[in-house]
Amino acid sequence: MRMIEQMGEAAGVIMGLRQQRKHEEALLVIDDLLDRQFRMNGKLIRQLSDADLVRMMTTNGVVETANLSGVALLMKEEAAILNELGRTDQSYPVQLKAFHLFMRLALLDAPALLRTPSEEAADLAQQLDGYELPRATKLLMWEWYEGDKRYDDAENILHELVEDGMVEREDAEEFYRRLLLLPDESLEAGGLPRDEVLEGLARIKQDYEAV
Repeated sequence: MRMIEQMGEAAGVIMGLRQQRKHEEALLVIDDLLDRQFRMNGKLIRQLSDADLVRMMTTNGVVETANLSGVALLMKEEAAILNELGRTDQSYPVQLKAFHLFMRLALLDAPALLRTPSEEAADLAQQLDGYELPRATKLLMWEWYEGDKRYDDAENILHELVEDGMVEREDAEEFYRRLLLLPDESLEAGGLPRDEVLEGLARIKQDYEAV
């Protein structure tokens, strides 16, 4: 609850500064929060990968999802400010890391801070839609979409991975086999009815046999 209050206040301050076009001041607020709010300083947070951040914020096997959510939210805000300043070369890696963190939080079923991790991740996915994303991002998106029961989106990412030779045949086929274990209503709610799952599995086999 304390983190929710603190991040809510921080988001309000940052938004106010952005509206006043005080972007550099907003960036300083974010730097200050990253330095004093968490168990590591802002410089280290920026240097670590998303996977390393999860490991660093895990105690006795329990992920500190509130702290991780706070970092992800601040990085998302920072990326937005850098974009507004036209510094897209700096904003992209920050935005990508925030996207990874929110996807990982969604997979951990972390509680909402200001919005749910999946809502935040979906927002960032839309913002990053124009970029050719790295393999690691696509693999994480594939896992997140399936975990979020968005099976049609998961299949779309899988097709990209297969076309780019980024996923093993067994992993691709196993995706469809997992879906076939689900009830029809779950598949239909996820945008991928059973007949389309069967078609997808057959198509994957053909694709790999043709290589």
